[in-house]
Parts: sequence; structure tokens; C-alpha cells
Amino acid sequence: MADKVDSLPSPATPCSADEQWMRLALSLAARAEAEGEVPVGALVVLKDRVVGEGWNRPITACDPTAHAEILAMRAAALHLGNYRLNGATLYVTLEPCPMCAGAMVHARVARVVYGAADPLSGAAGTALDIFSAPTLNHHPQVLGGVLAEDCGNSLRAFFRGRRN
Repeated sequence: MADKVDSLPSPATPCSADEQWMRLALSLAARAEAEGEVPVGALVVLKDRVVGEGWNRPITACDPTAHAEILAMRAAALHLGNYRLNGATLYVTLEPCPMCAGAMVHARVARVVYGAADPLSGAAGTALDIFSAPTLNHHPQVLGGVLAEDCGNSLRAFFRGRRN
């Protein structure tokens, strides 16, 4: 979690806005990797401004809930003074897990954009689909695969390094 969420630039116009925001999420994933964490980064965008950011920190923080998405939503909620993130888009480099997807539903995130799919625990349609569960009262729009190759390469390189 950074203290200066407004320090990140707005996306440029040559590429899609989703790709530009995902590039920022990738830079946050690099911060996680620098701390020895799985390289996942996330940010919450509302009205073309970053209102929260996070990167994986469960090991560093000794907190099993310190996933990038949770930290980004916590920062956004504090920044906005509201636990509801109505109208916000959450960008994350890896498909959200069930815990993070559930938190996004409870926070009323309007849109979730992720990079790499997670075939083992992805809860946005790959292993599970929390977001379209009919019993839930909120269903964010979901867009997967934005810069999927870059996001996946980052994760593969990290785990390859761990195995070696």
C-alpha cells in the first residue's frame, strides 16, 4: 500500500485505458516480488484516478488476507471514506481468488479487470465463478486477459526462480 495514491499518472491514450492501468498494476506486482512475495499487483480506479493500490504482502505482513486486491480495496476505502467502492474498477494482474472476489462483491466494485487466469483458484470464471453466483446481490462486470502474457510471464519467472 502506498501513501500517495494520487502520485500515479493517468493512462495515456495510445493504448487502451485498461492496458495502461494494468501496466501500473504490473509495476505494483514488481514491488511484491522485490519483497519476496508472489508478484501480484492491484489498483482501484474511480473517475480516471487511482484511489487505492496494493501488492501481495501476506508473508511480509504475516497476514493471510494481505492479497494485492484486499490491500488496494482497503486503501481505496480509506481514501474515499467509504467501504463501498461504487463505480470503481479494480485492476489486478492475476485472476482474483475466492476471498478477494467475495470482498469485491461486498465492496460493490463495479468492474474487475484481471491479467492472467488462475486455473487452480481463479474465482472469476476459471476455477470458480463467484461474480455470477445467482444468490449474490451484486455482480461486477469482469474482463479477463488484459496483458495476460505479461502478467503470466511475471508469475512464471518468479516461480521458475523459486524452483531453481
